[in-house]
Amino acid sequence: MNVSQTMHEFDDYSGVRVLLTGAGGFIGSHLCEALCRAGAEVRALVRYNSRSDQGLLAQLPADVLAQVEVVSGDVRDAGQMASMAADREVIFHLAALIGIPYSYEAPESYVDTNVRGTLNVLEAGKAAGVGRIVLTSTSEVYGTALHTPMGEDHPLQAQSPYSASKIAADKLGESYHLSFELPVAVLRPFNTYGPRQSARAIIPTIVSQLVAGCDVLKIGSVEPVRDFCFVADTVRGFLRAGRAPGAVGQVTNVGTGVGVSIGALAETAMQALGRQVPIETDASRVRPARSEVMELVAGVERARDVLQWTPEVALAEGLTAVIEHVTAHQGDYATSTYAV
Repeated sequence: MNVSQTMHEFDDYSGVRVLLTGAGGFIGSHLCEALCRAGAEVRALVRYNSRSDQGLLAQLPADVLAQVEVVSGDVRDAGQMASMAADREVIFHLAALIGIPYSYEAPESYVDTNVRGTLNVLEAGKAAGVGRIVLTSTSEVYGTALHTPMGEDHPLQAQSPYSASKIAADKLGESYHLSFELPVAVLRPFNTYGPRQSARAIIPTIVSQLVAGCDVLKIGSVEPVRDFCFVADTVRGFLRAGRAPGAVGQVTNVGTGVGVSIGALAETAMQALGRQVPIETDASRVRPARSEVMELVAGVERARDVLQWTPEVALAEGLTAVIEHVTAHQGDYATSTYAV
């Protein structure tokens, strides 16, 4: 499925030297592809492992991947970050530990990667004199909505160790902008979904079970409400955050402004696939009661005004793209790989 989207002057990266961390991840792989197609010279950091695994970059078209300078490493290594940033003009920092449930088990690793890793990227960008650093935030920093839609001035509430680490990373970026005049922009995506996303996330979890012919759909709580933004829209937000003059020194939400409960999402997916099965609560996917974030709905006025960005892909269209991807890659979504 090809999703056609509006082009804008902020989407043009012709000849721009870019460093992209977290390039092997879901959003990172899509952003890497978009940057290459926009003309950027991309140096992509993937986390080192002994298998020389490039993560989801391996799913990029061969002609696109051939344009990318792929480097294995770790954002926790300050010296390597300094070396990688030395000749770059723009840094997109997406590398992070993101699984919320695991943050309850290993919070120190989240601080190490998400906080210290961000510090290393900021220091590297400062030393290199880069023109812009775009830090990746998350809607989880808001916690359960005190009001909706949630503008960038909504109070921050650390309802998991993961969200606490991301709040700290965001504030480090703010401090480097205010203290050192480093040109930092923070992009705060709400729940991004799309092809290549793992079953760690709710939409591929639902779709992969239905495509596999499950008799019962096993998910966590059905009551939480989320704002689901298709990955192509989120990536366009990143491109514009890297170019729009008004994004520096700002936090900018990227979402649709529409909330959908997990239960309603499951029903929509079943309708799209023509299958109706009962829903069963999987206790392993349920967050601790006081930690569950019940509602996240983006306020997107700043994205519209500063980035000249609006979402273009409706949920039904995006779900179709996910269904097509999961159907074509069922081996990647075996029941045994479901994460919590």
